[in-house]
Amino acid sequence: MLKKKYLSAFLTTFIALILVLAGCSGKSSTDADKKTKTENNPKEQPLAKKEGNSLTIAVSANLISMDPQDTNDTLSGSIQSTMLEGLVGFDKDMKMIPVLAESYEASDDAKVFTFKLRQGVKFHDGTPFNAEAVKVNIDRVANPENKLKRYSMFELVEKTEAVDEYTFRVTLKEPFGAMLNNFAHPAARLMSPAAIEKYGKDVATHPVGTGPFKFAEWDQSDHLSVEKNPDYWQKGLPKVDGIKFKPVPENGARVAMLQTGEADYIYPIPTEQAESINGKDGIVVENKQSIVARYMTMNTTKKPYNDVKVRQAINYAINKEAFLKVVYSGYGSKLDSIIPEKLQFYSKQTPYPYDPEKAKKLLKEAGYENGFETTIWGANSSTTMKAMEFIQQQLSQVGIKVSVVPMESGTLSDKIWNVQNPKDAEVELYYGGWSSSTGDADWGIRPLLAGQSAPPKSYNTAYYENKKVDELIKSALQTADSGKRKEAYAEIQKLVWEDAPWAYLVVDDTISGKKNYVDGIYLLPDGAMNANNAEIKK
Repeated sequence: MLKKKYLSAFLTTFIALILVLAGCSGKSSTDADKKTKTENNPKEQPLAKKEGNSLTIAVSANLISMDPQDTNDTLSGSIQSTMLEGLVGFDKDMKMIPVLAESYEASDDAKVFTFKLRQGVKFHDGTPFNAEAVKVNIDRVANPENKLKRYSMFELVEKTEAVDEYTFRVTLKEPFGAMLNNFAHPAARLMSPAAIEKYGKDVATHPVGTGPFKFAEWDQSDHLSVEKNPDYWQKGLPKVDGIKFKPVPENGARVAMLQTGEADYIYPIPTEQAESINGKDGIVVENKQSIVARYMTMNTTKKPYNDVKVRQAINYAINKEAFLKVVYSGYGSKLDSIIPEKLQFYSKQTPYPYDPEKAKKLLKEAGYENGFETTIWGANSSTTMKAMEFIQQQLSQVGIKVSVVPMESGTLSDKIWNVQNPKDAEVELYYGGWSSSTGDADWGIRPLLAGQSAPPKSYNTAYYENKKVDELIKSALQTADSGKRKEAYAEIQKLVWEDAPWAYLVVDDTISGKKNYVDGIYLLPDGAMNANNAEIKK
């Protein structure tokens, strides 16, 4: 409690200063403003010294599993990507690209998807890559009896077929226009059928794929290592002999490893240290816009949040630019739709400007001239705490008294995701975030805003329901026609934006640090890392 009291006092002073500065300047955050943070003459530094041709990458959390079909954390998926590949994948900008499939097509009714496979590829254990191998993997994840974490992404699979040695076809129970994006998701990466049979569930610690690197060892108390696959199907790759992934949860320790050269690449970089280390000790900090949306949900089934005027008032009451500066040190951009700009079928909306007087007017019209008391829930991480304290301070300016309740992950999970009946939901305000790793609007909208997506089934913590929105979500999935899908999602975004079940806040930047001799490693917009093209410049 004492710590929280001092943090609140500090933030109140700091936020007041930020608001004064924001008010004095007619300039808003732009890409040009952000780029100055990562262009502190880093290219003018001489190359730092590096021995050998292997890399060490320090990451922020422990690795959970190397089974792509039973993993739901982005970090584990990042390490899997060095060893395992899917039929399709994403490029740096989350645009879909062929990988182990040379081509693919969808039927007009979005129920049948056919893939022509790359020939001459083998898994690391020598097992041939072919349509039967793909069938084994997809049958495995689509079987509910296996109880794999990624089952929900493939539960619509009705039939899989090895049409011939290098043609794979999947038929769905009902139309699903976003299915190709599900195949591009990390959950659809493929493992050797021989390894699946040999190891069973232990394949999670014995991954065997077709990627540029082979699994070497996993000391779960210290690191996971991969080594060069000399028989990789893409000529010229990989360019390094191996990579060691080392979990280092403490921000300062991770940065220190980069400064001393104990690590060659780290992510994420704590935003508050990014500017101070960039361009020094051979370090280059890189940041780019992500697809990680940050928002605050409002339980639309509870008073006063069942009134759209109250929800809109809250959007007017929060200074998004100041939020970005205080909470993320300017590394990000304002959220200007219900999904981030880099997602497929994004449609920009008219922002809610910072206007406390408009907020007070709407509250008065809704019958809350004197404000009200409420509670905000969120994780107990320092960044989330800072975000909730900021929202608390902002809403106090329009008469809304907010109690901040941070929780450890287990408690938060129980209180939010395990609610069986919406009437029993205690949540009022919830600060959270979402990354749609399929790259498609569907996964950025349906789990969070469809009427059927309330906990425990999915993640609609606003308990928002709009029948027109639900109809449009369904229609967008019943076709593979991108023009029709784009039209439906544009209308969805407009309707939800006006309904304001969330306070729309910001989109994070991805942010990483590297020694200047490292090239070819990048972060995707969903926060996943790709190190397949890593090389050491001499």
